[in-house]
Amino acid sequence: MKTIPVEAFNDNYIWLIIAPDGHSAAVVDPGDANPVIEYLDQHRLALDTILVTHHHHDHIGGVKKLKARYGCRVVAPRHDQHSFSDQDLTEGDEVSILDDTYRFKVLEVPGHTMGHIAFYGHGAVFCGDTLFKAGCGRMFEGTPPIFHQSLKKLANLPAETKVYCAHEYTLTNLKFAQTVEPDNEAIRNAIEESQALRASNKPTLPSTIGEELTFNPFLRCEQESVQKAAENAGGDKTFSDPVRTFATIRQLKDNF
Repeated sequence: MKTIPVEAFNDNYIWLIIAPDGHSAAVVDPGDANPVIEYLDQHRLALDTILVTHHHHDHIGGVKKLKARYGCRVVAPRHDQHSFSDQDLTEGDEVSILDDTYRFKVLEVPGHTMGHIAFYGHGAVFCGDTLFKAGCGRMFEGTPPIFHQSLKKLANLPAETKVYCAHEYTLTNLKFAQTVEPDNEAIRNAIEESQALRASNKPTLPSTIGEELTFNPFLRCEQESVQKAAENAGGDKTFSDPVRTFATIRQLKDNF
């Protein structure tokens, strides 16, 4: 499956999924229509489908303009009740794109927003702002138990699953991860690799679920080293609960 990251705003990636024949594409979370239009027109691509993970403006701001220009279909979370949606999605639904070339299963992953969904298939997950490389989204609408459960759902995908998130937050996330687990060699290696990619103006994405399990503190809340960091921050010894650990680590990241 060919994917192209289209840069938008300061740090967004709008992911294009290109049809094997090279004549059409689908797009995930187009917060800005203009760079998408520029890429599609430059490469003479028709727009087949827009896939929306959640309602924040930097993910949907370009949807109406793209739909009006290309007459494409829009699929979006049922919870969010978007007026532009042609198909409202919930857990277990399937979405077919690009003349049935690719099919994705819909996963509900609330926490960042309560309606957040992800699209899983063909060895990839398009997860919006739920899971980042070495991080996760801010908890705007959910609760720690809800968000932690969503991250566990993603963590249980096959290790080789490629993680296509929507922001280039990797180096900041890794620097925070290193404060949580200063002795974690996987974090040190990921920092070196990510710095080299950014120095060459290349995205640090996608990562994989297997990689995330080695260096993402929000997927490691059952690890003693992460729980110890939560204990030290919380001032007590009661952090054997992964949900409490997640809540504390998320709060630390909010203030990082």
